[in-house]
Amino acid sequence: MTKSLHHMAFRCRDSEATRAFYEDVIGLPLASTLPIEATTTGRGVRALHTFFEIKDGSYLAFFEVDGQPFEFKTQHDFDLHIALETDLPALAAAVSAAKARGLEVRGPSDHGFIRSTYFRDPDGYVVELTVRKPGHDEMMARERASARERLDRWTARQPA
Repeated sequence: MTKSLHHMAFRCRDSEATRAFYEDVIGLPLASTLPIEATTTGRGVRALHTFFEIKDGSYLAFFEVDGQPFEFKTQHDFDLHIALETDLPALAAAVSAAKARGLEVRGPSDHGFIRSTYFRDPDGYVVELTVRKPGHDEMMARERASARERLDRWTARQPA
């Protein structure tokens, strides 16, 4: 069984702009920068792999790759977003920092078990900061008990 998430990696256009958003706005410290000169198969490449540390010891990571175009497109929240758990003081700091920079901030949205506020990073990725509501763990335990049944019902109603 998988033990935990180590990191999730995404492309970025500009490592410094990415650092400024994730470190200065969201509050994730820059933990590592790995210049990459060749792939594991020996192909030459010029890339920078950056890692931002999450309090639980996992990382959010990005690749800036010279000379390899990557099409960044606006994503709907349902298509792709990064959800990170935080607390109210850190959320307030992120909202203030984002607004001071003129960045998009949406929410909060009440999802019953969490309250979420949404931001867009410099490449357009949606970043959701969540704060657990009272009863979160109990609600998730109830959900876990019936998750498979609801998935099976959903799957059965899909067209073949």
